[in-house]
Amino acid sequence: MRVSSSMLYQQGLASMTNQQSSLLHVQQQLGTGRRILTPSDDPVAASRALEVTQASAVNDQYATSRKQANINLSMESNTLTSVVTTIQNIQTLVVQAGSGSLSDADRASVATELQDNYNQLLGLANSNDGNGVYMFAGYQSATPPFATNASGAVQYNGDTGQQLLQVDVARQMPAGDDGRSVFMSVQGTATYVASAPAANTGTATYSAVTVTDPTNPLYGHNLSLNFATSATTGKMQYQVIDQSAVPPAAVVAPVDYVSGTGIQVAGLSITVSGTPANGDSVSLQPAQQAGTDIFANVQNVINALKKPVATDADRAALANALATANRKMSNSLDNVSTVQSSVGSRMQELDALNTIGSNRTLNYTQTLSGLQDLDYYSAITQYYQKQTALQAAQQSFMQIQGMNLFKYLQG
Repeated sequence: MRVSSSMLYQQGLASMTNQQSSLLHVQQQLGTGRRILTPSDDPVAASRALEVTQASAVNDQYATSRKQANINLSMESNTLTSVVTTIQNIQTLVVQAGSGSLSDADRASVATELQDNYNQLLGLANSNDGNGVYMFAGYQSATPPFATNASGAVQYNGDTGQQLLQVDVARQMPAGDDGRSVFMSVQGTATYVASAPAANTGTATYSAVTVTDPTNPLYGHNLSLNFATSATTGKMQYQVIDQSAVPPAAVVAPVDYVSGTGIQVAGLSITVSGTPANGDSVSLQPAQQAGTDIFANVQNVINALKKPVATDADRAALANALATANRKMSNSLDNVSTVQSSVGSRMQELDALNTIGSNRTLNYTQTLSGLQDLDYYSAITQYYQKQTALQAAQQSFMQIQGMNLFKYLQG
């Protein structure tokens, strides 16, 4: 095979160019610390690195969502702590108002304190995050969730929506709670509430309702104790009416009333004392049906304390109103405390997910390092090898360049 001088030059130059390119590639690897500079360097590893990078980016987004959820839940937790304190203050004032030594003026003073706590509670219910987002408004977070209507009652203008944040691969977490579930609801385990209609004229008062047998067939029904004088004996009697039946029906035959004796009915126990008037009644309602609006409950107490107390019937009506209010406030407190516990549980879960997310980030980082990072010892060795190869190619080219027949002819 005949080898021309031009072919020698071309091959020599090509060899040096290839060696220079290889040396430059190693120099770039050393400069960046990366083994893979282009996908062609290692297609399989490059593809795997892309998948890991994408998974790491998604994991970082989960971490951002968890951070936002934790901020929202922390603000809600702080607000609910203040709500609990306010409710406890209201309960203390309700108990104080029941003292028989208070005058009308004293009760009016207590009503004023209750009004202050009522306003504070309403302000807490309309709390926002400082950016105009109301935390208890559901999806209607741009407007205050609670407002006073024309009749003076507080109404809820939000909805029951909850902002769900994707805090992990398979976990969407509510980043807040709506105002209706916090301030206008009670737990399913809340006990019965006893109440007396304003039309009562007797002096009968009642104790709190206790549950004795939740398996009773009538447990959970709306009941009433109706008092009436027996036409036969002239004695005061009571009859239990199931108001949940259609139409309402008597549960048992009329029973002679004895003041201070416990009344057992539908798995419940209640003690009525004093002298009821003919036609008086006492309602026994499940907590969910007895009025769950905490604002309405406080307002009812304020209204009751503002009424003058002149007769025994007035005193009985006030005592019953306070007893009903105290039970409802206890149910509301239990509900808020349950929501607060739920918020705390979610924050604990976020802490656990943060730990998992951090470990996942570490795994991704280690995997990417194994795929992409440069082995400096091997790269430096390659650098010197390729540098030597380039120098050898250059020297070889210089020698080949001197192999020219014209050089000898000229001599």
